[in-house]
Amino acid sequence: MPWRECSVMEERLRFVARLLDGEGMSDVCREFGISRKTGYKIFNRYRREGVEALCDRSRRPVRYANQLPEPIERLIVDCKRDKPHWGARKIRELLVRRLAGDVRIPAKSTVHAVLDRHGLVSQAHKRNRANKAMGTTLSQAVRPNDLWCADFKGEFRLGNRQYCYPLTVTDQASRYLLACEALESTKEAPVIEAFVRLFKERGLPVAIRSDNGVPFASPNGLYNLSRLSVWWLRLGIAIERIKPGRPQQNGRHERMHLTLKKEATRPPGMNALQQQAAFDDFMSEFNAERPHEALAMKTPAELYTPSSRPYGGLPDLTYPFHDKDIIVTTCGRICMMRKKINISHVLAGQRLGIKEVDDGIWLVSFMHYDLGYIDLEQRTLQTIDNPFGTRLSPMS
Repeated sequence: MPWRECSVMEERLRFVARLLDGEGMSDVCREFGISRKTGYKIFNRYRREGVEALCDRSRRPVRYANQLPEPIERLIVDCKRDKPHWGARKIRELLVRRLAGDVRIPAKSTVHAVLDRHGLVSQAHKRNRANKAMGTTLSQAVRPNDLWCADFKGEFRLGNRQYCYPLTVTDQASRYLLACEALESTKEAPVIEAFVRLFKERGLPVAIRSDNGVPFASPNGLYNLSRLSVWWLRLGIAIERIKPGRPQQNGRHERMHLTLKKEATRPPGMNALQQQAAFDDFMSEFNAERPHEALAMKTPAELYTPSSRPYGGLPDLTYPFHDKDIIVTTCGRICMMRKKINISHVLAGQRLGIKEVDDGIWLVSFMHYDLGYIDLEQRTLQTIDNPFGTRLSPMS
């Protein structure tokens, strides 16, 4: 018999009263449907504090991380307002000098948290560790190669019972089907090879839009980056991602998938070579013969032209406005002052720029994107607002 919802206080009073009348703890607990541990807890609380102890207690935590006594927090805020250009490290040192021996000095991260709560941390230094896939700002292509759309059409079995994963790429402005590759998996290596062939043939787009699945994005990568998307960025291609569960944000591409499924996968080929031949035939018809209502009944081939940006491999990375540059190791770390800091495995082999912005606080950048701040005491990368949350010009 659990506590009656009408009055928990009343039930506890009845429970205690029966114990005071001399009934055994086991029998009373059994009748009220609670454990002996809970029974002793209630009875001992009553004996220590009286009837008031039987009221519901606040479930508010006794203390919070980074919570300080009010006088200390007020002193931190006053110090910051008096020294607006000082960071958490210097303000903590000031507290050490003023309060040495009197109270326990908070850690630098706690001082920073207090300043953040009071709006005294610049927007650039605010931390945001939530790297959930949120999607990005989406552009509207005006000219061919302003925006390509990439995706995997759902896998299906071939006649030999092997799975086929069609990688598709379209030009949004002209609807031109740039690639339809019958791949054996969604692994990054064959996808990168397919894009190398495509870039050599068609040049580079301004941006590529995809969903948040592998290999276009990585759930465990920094800001959901993958090796494929990092490679795109290195080539000067901006990345766009639709919001999770919103395939309509890539509607033109998804509409092409419906036609592809109907005309090129039923029935499927006996093997990957036969299926690729079916895809090639579909591409030829889709691009050069099939009129599109959205294109005033023109074909995509009548509107599409290759990009004026040729593919020439990866350009070198330089950071003239940073203090130094550093290479990410194969395990996704950088080494600074004999300390190893985890960055991300998807950036392995990439050159980053670092710049000291406060004592022991270093800004970390990849190309023209700021990734976050390194605290040498904590030996961690503290992320900031997702730099890939809005589309930045790749040439900026």
